[in-house]
Amino acid sequence: MPIAPTEIASAVRAQKKFVSDLFDELREGSKDVEGVTRDTFGAGEQFGYRVIEGRAREMGLDLVYDHGANLYMTLPGASPEAPKIMMGSHLDSVKRGGNFDGAAGVIGGLVAQRVLQHLGMTPSCDVTTMAIRAEESVWFQVSYIGSRTAFGMLPDGALDAKRVDTGRTLAEHMAECGADVEKVGAGVSWLKAGDIRAFVEIHIEQAPQLIEAGVAAAIGTGVPGNFRYPNIHIQGEYAHVGLPRRFRRDAALAASDFALGLDEMWKANDAAGKPMAFTIGRFHTNLDAHALTIVPGEMSLSLDVRAYDATHLDELENELIERVKSIEETRGVKIDLGARASAPVAPSHPDVYAALTRSAEKLDISTMPLASPASHDAATFTAAGVPTAMLFVRNENGSHNPHEAMEIDDFLEAAAIMTGWLIEEVG
Repeated sequence: MPIAPTEIASAVRAQKKFVSDLFDELREGSKDVEGVTRDTFGAGEQFGYRVIEGRAREMGLDLVYDHGANLYMTLPGASPEAPKIMMGSHLDSVKRGGNFDGAAGVIGGLVAQRVLQHLGMTPSCDVTTMAIRAEESVWFQVSYIGSRTAFGMLPDGALDAKRVDTGRTLAEHMAECGADVEKVGAGVSWLKAGDIRAFVEIHIEQAPQLIEAGVAAAIGTGVPGNFRYPNIHIQGEYAHVGLPRRFRRDAALAASDFALGLDEMWKANDAAGKPMAFTIGRFHTNLDAHALTIVPGEMSLSLDVRAYDATHLDELENELIERVKSIEETRGVKIDLGARASAPVAPSHPDVYAALTRSAEKLDISTMPLASPASHDAATFTAAGVPTAMLFVRNENGSHNPHEAMEIDDFLEAAAIMTGWLIEEVG
């Protein structure tokens, strides 16, 4: 007998205390001077795993860790050999970040599983919530470490990447957290696309578009691809502060041209209806050599550029390279972009997107389509060939900062949409 949407909504709302208590426990155990720090393959992330594992054990879920130390929490189905449904997200955070980024997707999966248990449902296939390691690339300058490890897609050399604060390698940190580094390095895959029917990730919005629209939840249309240059170096020439302009090879002015040129690119693309974004997260002179009376001879910076179409990304990178050449010639400097990293564009699967939309309509929950401005583990599942989509929750004050402000009632709206979809899939 079909389960009425009102019964689904009521069962999800009944999880409010479970959700609030779990978010509070995560916050209290990973507090920093401001916000929370759940450092990738470190004490903070490990704490998060202990908390989530404890709640999953209380629920009676089947638990297993893969060779990359990702955690899978499964509600067994009637046909365990059938392709499973997966949900989840990451548990790590940026330094002094917010409590909801990532964790909302893991807790959302547990909520959906708890509702199935409450309704006395045995799903037709296994239903698994995945707590994914190491999504936040700020720690090792490598994207999607946990999800790519699960699919055997971790890039060559990633295990040698050094954590920015400890200077120790990813391999060392992973081993300390229980990972089998030999299997990780060999590209062993734990997950296979053919074994997964669909993957859905709940995440807070990271720009206040739902706040602006007055809507609690959105259905994601896709995740942008990106290219990144984490360690750009501009070499000019140190000189006396009084040096006339025509003789200068000023690295700071070259870096300013670089930044303002990218902003011109952004404005032009916005005007042309081609969404993109760029961020220069680091921008500084050499601490050991700069001074009030010295023309800067060096600048260091980082760059992230993202867009929703692969051809558009290529066009942006080609334009960037042409601008670099022009700045070098105009300013008399050398710009070394350094090592490059990238992630592919990941559009939502149309069938999963449509099913989530139908679930929201049946539950009478207002939603809007939303293109994610940020990268997410969902992109790895898409790249691996898994039908994937995302749900976003209204969140004030952005993310990657201590001031994330997601309301639990808004979160439960997104969780209800996912739960309604899940019941349609496995009921």
